[in-house]
Amino acid sequence: MAENIENNGCSQRDSAEHEGHAKASRSFNRIWKERDSAQPRLLEAILHKDNLNRAYKRVEANKGAPGIDGMTMDDALLYFKEYQQGFTDRIYRGKYTPSPVRRATIPKSDGGVRKLGIPTVIDRTLQQAITQQLVPIYEPLFTDGSFGYRPNRSAKDAIQKVKEYAEQGYTFAVVLDLSKYFDTLNHEILINLLRKNVKDERIILDLCQYFRQKKNCYQ
Repeated sequence: MAENIENNGCSQRDSAEHEGHAKASRSFNRIWKERDSAQPRLLEAILHKDNLNRAYKRVEANKGAPGIDGMTMDDALLYFKEYQQGFTDRIYRGKYTPSPVRRATIPKSDGGVRKLGIPTVIDRTLQQAITQQLVPIYEPLFTDGSFGYRPNRSAKDAIQKVKEYAEQGYTFAVVLDLSKYFDTLNHEILINLLRKNVKDERIILDLCQYFRQKKNCYQ
């Protein structure tokens, strides 16, 4: 996902984008020359055929809409059968760039709309493949009271935890809705946090471009 790396800056501040692009360009060649020196198996695990197949099935089960290219999951299956080797080779060589997302909106209960960016099914499959390998790294780091978007945890589990707190004598609850959180999240800080546990810089570059793609979708 690192093709045209000069467009791959992670900073949210427009004034810092040029400097970020220059740093990314300088680091790109070094990263790919030294790609075998740090956590060399993570990208390989992400692009392993079994991991990609499992990711495809997960995306298919979500029954999401096609992205900007109109490709369905059936189309994607044919694509992977014919081009999977070339697909993974481009990623290994740093020549894969995610497609633009399709913009969409859904109504909110307060009368506003929530902006969505729908990636192509190919990009969603790759994102799911990355997630499947990052979850085992990050899952042990979450607190016991965290329930959102975690495997084998649900809203019912969160409600049960609230019930336990009530039985312990707690009487107050705080509800927060962070409006446009992803729009204002400092992605540079987020990327640096990821670097603490993800040592394969090739993965960081992939995630960096994904975050930039998401940010641009909401602007």
